[in-house]
Parts: sequence; C-alpha cells; structure tokens
Amino acid sequence: MADLAHNPLSLLLVQLVVIIGLSRLIGRGARWLGQPLVIAEVLAGILLGPSLLGWVAPGTMEWLFPASSLPVLKMLSQLGLILFMFLIGLELDPRVLRGQGRASIVISYTSLLVPLLLGALMAWWLYPRLSEPSVPRPFFVLFLGVALSMTAFAVLARILSERGLLRSKVGLLALTCAAVDDVTAWCLLAFVVSGVRASGLEQAVSTTLLVLLYIGLMLGVVRPFLQRLGARVASREGLNQNVVVLILLLLLASTWATEYIGIHSFFGAFLFGVIVPKEGGLAEALVERLEDVVGVLLLPVFFVYSGLRTHLELLGSASDWALCGLILLVACVGKFGGSAVSARLTGMRWREAGALGILMNVRGLMGLIVLNLGLDLGLISPKLFTMLVVMALVTALIASPLLRWVYPPGEQARDRVPLAPVSPQVAPAPFTVLMCVGRGQVGSAMVALGYALTGPLAEPSQLYALHLVAPSDRSSLQPRREEDTSGDALAPLLGRASTLGLEVRPLSFVSTEPGLDICRTAEAKQASLILLGWHEPLFGRTMLGGTVREVMREAGTDVAVLVDRGLENVRRVLVPFIGGREDRAALGLARRLLRSTDAQVTVLHVTPSAGPREHTLEEPGRVHTRVVAHDSPEDAILEEARRGYDLVVVGVEAEHHERLIREASTSLLLVHPHRPASAGETADVADDKPDAAPALPADGPFS
Repeated sequence: MADLAHNPLSLLLVQLVVIIGLSRLIGRGARWLGQPLVIAEVLAGILLGPSLLGWVAPGTMEWLFPASSLPVLKMLSQLGLILFMFLIGLELDPRVLRGQGRASIVISYTSLLVPLLLGALMAWWLYPRLSEPSVPRPFFVLFLGVALSMTAFAVLARILSERGLLRSKVGLLALTCAAVDDVTAWCLLAFVVSGVRASGLEQAVSTTLLVLLYIGLMLGVVRPFLQRLGARVASREGLNQNVVVLILLLLLASTWATEYIGIHSFFGAFLFGVIVPKEGGLAEALVERLEDVVGVLLLPVFFVYSGLRTHLELLGSASDWALCGLILLVACVGKFGGSAVSARLTGMRWREAGALGILMNVRGLMGLIVLNLGLDLGLISPKLFTMLVVMALVTALIASPLLRWVYPPGEQARDRVPLAPVSPQVAPAPFTVLMCVGRGQVGSAMVALGYALTGPLAEPSQLYALHLVAPSDRSSLQPRREEDTSGDALAPLLGRASTLGLEVRPLSFVSTEPGLDICRTAEAKQASLILLGWHEPLFGRTMLGGTVREVMREAGTDVAVLVDRGLENVRRVLVPFIGGREDRAALGLARRLLRSTDAQVTVLHVTPSAGPREHTLEEPGRVHTRVVAHDSPEDAILEEARRGYDLVVVGVEAEHHERLIREASTSLLLVHPHRPASAGETADVADDKPDAAPALPADGPFS
C-alpha cells in the first residue's frame, strides 16, 4: 500500500481504473432507469468524494485520493474539459439557428433572461449569507444568474436522442434554444471572468481589446483557413495524422490565447470548435477520432475531481438544506417557467410547451463546468458550490421521468409523425403498409412483397419503411451518425423500390422501446398492416419472441412477419387453411394478392380425414384448392411447400409454427390478425374437434 501511495504513476493508474469502472457500473443502472450516462458519472464522482467514501471509509479515500495526487487529477480534468468544449463547439452547427422563426427567438431569450434575473435577485439576497466579503457583489450576482440560466447542451442532445425527439418539432426547438442560451451565457461568463481577473480599469480595457482582436482573428483568418482545409478533407479517409496534428495545434493555440488574455482556456476551445466547418465531413471525422478518449477516459476524471470538491457534510443544518431547496426552486421556476410560458404564448400546445420547459431545465455537465470555474476563481464558496452541484444533478435527474409524464410516447408519436386532419372521406382509405426494417438484407424482399400487396391492380395504397436506431453511448454529433445508420439499413429497400417504380416513404428515429414505437407509428400513420422482418433468434429464445411478440400483442392492426428465404417475386402463393381466424386473415391477404397481381394461389385445406369437397372459387383460373388428409398439418404444409412456391402465407399465434419457420425452405409470411373473432368464427373454432375438419367458407376460400 505504502509503495503504491508513493508511486505517482501507479497511483494514477489505479485511480483511473476505479473512476472508469465505477462510472460504467453505475451507468448500467442509470440506463436501466432511463437516465443518460452523464448522470452516472456525476454520481460516481460524488460517491468517491468526501460526501460518501470520505465519510464511510476516510482511510480508503486518503489512500486512493491523497492530497498530493489532486493537482495531477486537476490537470487531467482540465485537459478533458478543453477537448470536451471543443467537441461541444463541433456539435453546435450555426446553421441550426437559421430560419427558426420568431418562436425560437422569443423562447430562447425568455428562457435565458427569466432565470438570469431570478438568479440575480436571489444572489443579491444570498450574498451576505454565502459569499466572502472579498468577492465583488456585482460579479457574484451575475455569475449566479448565469449559472442558473445555463442548459446542458450535450445532456439535452442525449435525452432527445434516447427519447426519439431529435427530429421532432419540440426537439429541434429545444436544441436551437439551448444553443442560443449557452452561447449567450458563455459570453456573459467570459465578461465575468475577465472582470474578476482584471486588477484595475486599465487591465479591464486591455482585456476587452485583446478579446475583440482574438475573435476577429479567429473569424477573419482561422475560419477561412479551416474552410479550405475542410474542403480538402471530404471524407474520414482524408483526415490523416498530419491534419489531426494541425487541428490540435490550432486548438491548443486558441486555448492558450484565451487563457493568456484572461477569459479561461474553455472559451478558446469552444469558439475554435464552433468555427470548424460542418460541411465536408471534417467536424464529424474529428469527433470520431476524439470522442471516445474524451468521453470514456478524461470526462470521468473531471466528474470525480468535482465530486472530491463537493462536501455534502457542509450542509449540516436545516437552514442550509432550505437554502439549497430555494436555489433548486428558483432554478426550476426560472428555466422551466420562462421556457414553457413563452412557448405556449407562441402557439405551442401545453404538453409541447411543458416538454420544452423540462428539456431546457437540464443543466448537468455544463452546469458543473461553470461551477468549477466559479470555485476556482473564488466567486463562490465550497458550501454554495455544493448546493449548486445538488441543483445541477437534480435538474438532470428529473428530466427524463418528467418528460415521460408530461410528454408521453403517444404525444411524441403525434409530434414526430403528425396525423392527417380528420375530414369526411369521399374515397376509401388507402391500404397502408408499415415495413419495419431491422437489417438491410430483408429490405429487398419486403419491397417485393409490398409491391405484390399494393401493385397497380389494387386500390390506392401507401408504403412506409421504418428503421429504429438503438441509442448508443455517444453524444456528440449523434443525429448525423444515426442518419447514416438508418440510410445504410434502408438502402437495399429503397433501391429495390426505385427499380420497381414504387414510392416508399422512409422513417427513422432513435428508440429505446422498439415494439411500442412500432405500434405508435403504425397508429399515427393509420397502417392497415405492420410488416416485420424475421431474424434468427439468440440461443434459447422462441422463434417469434422479443419485439415481434410485443408488436403482435400491442398493435392495433394486423401484423405479418416475413421470413425471407430469397423472395424476389410473388407468382405462386400457398395458403394453408387449418381453421380459425388466423387462417382467415391469411386468406384475406391472399385475396389482396389476387387483386393486386397476376399471382396464382393454392389453398391447402388440411383435414384429419380424406374426402374432397365441392367449392365455388372466385377466380378458377388462378385459384386452386387442394384438400389433403394428414395427421400433422405442419408436415402437410412443408411437403406441399416443396412444390416450388414463392411464398407461403400462414396464419399464426405468437407461439405457434416454430417448426415451420425452422424447416421451410420457402419464404413465409406469418399473419397475426388484430380483429377479434366474430361470433360465427368463435363458434366454428370452439366446435373444432380432433376428428373433425374445420370447414372452408361455404362460398370459397376468398369469400
């Protein structure tokens, strides 16, 4: 132990193992509770600090984080924050601020000014109670107002990503307002820092002139150079090590310049990230190179360093906790109230306005950065720092649960895929198929089936292709990578549809509840059929389990699962009929295939005893009925399917026909009906006996 404590490198390595390991361990629980990973990292820092570890096992904390090691952790955390602020600047695309209209301007500045003013008023009252006399009151007041008006842009992007709101009206407006708020707040904060560091009026004027010179140099010289560089780096392969070295050198020079001027290195990193061109792939390629190192290795160090400076034991009295509650109340009322009320006044519904207010109230990481800066400058005391850390953590923790309550998934689906206005229908509703693609390989077969169901001979129809993206641990530039992923998954489907001259409307968003989101999207799009692709399940799972089973159980329409075995065209179709409403739903899809295409359909009526019956067929030239006697319906279906059919359409319940899925060499369409059985059908099914054959409809299989 002693040797470890006196070996700085060994101690640092042990500290990193503990920090990263505990952050990821808590992160698993945070994700299970629907919280972003950053919450787990903040909690890990507090748990390893004096608030818990130092209280429960002070000797262990002293051994793991001795005072001599804190300067190293501080420098490592500062480096991580410089790179993180650079990534935030890369993520902030100024183009998102254009064309957002009056609503975004009103909401942005209202959501900034209301908490700023409320925070300043509270700070004026708190100054004699929680501040040192050596701190100028105006700077204390302005700093606390800015701290309460910040929004955690990165945490906000993560929540929007995981809730599937990145491309919704609420999500885009929240990102725009957060960007405006944070840029304005950082400018105010730079003024506060320069004022605190300036020793007199002459130095304050000098600092202001140097800041203006620095900004002019960055915008007038560095940005055009980066634009030319970005035009040459048109892809990730073009970002070689020489370009990375050049970018990092410019980044370090920018951070050094702002640190030398007196407005902190964070501002230089942030502004440099903002001016890097977002076109041409340069920004995205830089994120790919840096994000994992920053997010996995360096940022957790910052959280633990913040946790080591958070002393909950300083809040030892009821009055201290009352003041902490007051700060939290003012922060929430100012940010949530200012955002929600202004959003409602611009015409948004109360649920949308409430969701926007909840999202804007998130502080998290950006709040911690500002608070650490204030503590380093001596603007706030350790006790006030602890209160503000509690405020930042609580506002981040309550965001996801409140969002689920105020803006439930049904409202999100309405925002994401708005329903058409209700009007009297003068024509029958189109037959709408929602094709859900998990992997690109099944997309081509889905289009072949969609074309057969909605071909030129059928009534009006619509086809949608839905791809759900699983949330990842990444946050920066998340929307761009998700679009790339969805494009890759839908490319085979859209390519085949273009070849067939078929119009397919793509949909894609991030989903943590794929089964329920499929059902919500189907309801919003008024889908007549949900078409799922089947994939080989993991060991020990049922053939139609997981998301498929959930969709079959929750969907408000018919569900069909395509088991693709090389489906290219739908010319010969086999429809087994054993009895029950599932088989009748399969016959309904076969009827549609007859109306849409020139396919030939064979109805295989499996009975436990021989004896063909007379049947009246709607289209004798294209419909054939075979009645076979077999003790095993699945054996009969497999035997008949080997005769060269393109597709077998069979009705199923979620737990049936697993053997058919495993052994059939022909593509299968497994149909699960939503509509409950009619009284007549219920009687038919109830009267089925092992020694009696369920009868086909009296007027033929497609009556």
